[in-house]
Amino acid sequence: MRYRITFVAGLAIGYVLGAKAGKARYEQLSRTARKVADSPLVQEVAGLVGAQASNAGRAVYDKAVDKMPITSVRDFLSRPSAEESELLQWEADMVNGTAPEPRTGPDQDI
Repeated sequence: MRYRITFVAGLAIGYVLGAKAGKARYEQLSRTARKVADSPLVQEVAGLVGAQASNAGRAVYDKAVDKMPITSVRDFLSRPSAEESELLQWEADMVNGTAPEPRTGPDQDI
């Protein structure tokens, strides 16, 4: 059903954009489209489709949350990378006085 509606909408748009019938035909099509869009039946179907899409989105979100160990995007973005974790650990060790002795010699990385 969705594909039929999409096809008919595409056909109508293509006709309007490609028609050489003039302004009068365009206005007629425009009025007809407005009447169809304002129809209570179309509004009801649009509401049902919107509700189904919302429910499907919620279901997908719930499944994704169950599989992902994060609680929010902010939580995910605030997690340090491996390099940042090492740097934070090194800084904590320096503050606590438990940092390893600095290396000296020809094999030292600088």
